[in-house]
Amino acid sequence: MPKFAANLSMLFTETPLLERFGRAARAGFTAVELQFPYEQPATVLREELVRHGLTMVLHNLPAGDWAAGDRGIAADPARTAEFRQGVARAVEYATVLQVPRLNCLAGKLPAGVTAAEGRATLVANLRYAAAALQQAGLTLLIEPINRFDVPGFVVQRSDDAIALMDEVGAPNLKLQYDVYHQQRTEGELAATIERLLPRIGHIQVADNPGRHEPGTGEIAWPFVFAHLDRIGYTGHVGCEYKPAGATEAGLNWMERFQ
Repeated sequence: MPKFAANLSMLFTETPLLERFGRAARAGFTAVELQFPYEQPATVLREELVRHGLTMVLHNLPAGDWAAGDRGIAADPARTAEFRQGVARAVEYATVLQVPRLNCLAGKLPAGVTAAEGRATLVANLRYAAAALQQAGLTLLIEPINRFDVPGFVVQRSDDAIALMDEVGAPNLKLQYDVYHQQRTEGELAATIERLLPRIGHIQVADNPGRHEPGTGEIAWPFVFAHLDRIGYTGHVGCEYKPAGATEAGLNWMERFQ
């Protein structure tokens, strides 16, 4: 069975962020991840990790104004300076929190920007971010997002991300493979994960439809989790799903699928 990390941006949201660390630990997690840790000082978050014996395995680069609809700014030529400032901030947080990998959300193609312009900007920004993270000893991730949840997202399929990674050419740039997003986009989960395993830096899970916990939808999770063990995936699996009810009440899927 893989090692699971609770995504504290989506689990235990019945309580404020700082209380979620303790709830995750009491639920049996030893690792957590966050989408965006920036609402709290990094030192405060670090105190919660230490207090509860937790490791943080992932957070995202700043992705613009989420409430206003931004889903990443890496493909926006007008926001390159903002993106680079966000890289520096993310590295500062990762250093304090001892997070080994940071995820870059490419975002949607801005109005008035051609696909070629957006890609050129994304490639340049990923090269910049990868170099900055390399100096800090960190891994950069790029995550494909399905077109149904985020119409217009510029990286949608796993092979799109791999082609982008090849163009960037950075040794510390890896694929973040989200099972939910790729089930919606392309399917063929087991064969794709096995084929791309050397390029994958992190895996996240949620069921489809609904993006709820494993076992609420169509994905054959006992097979998927056994497959990850069989092919030798040793990283954490991020639980980035929306609980169908109270978070703890839905966590019995981990016992059912062992």
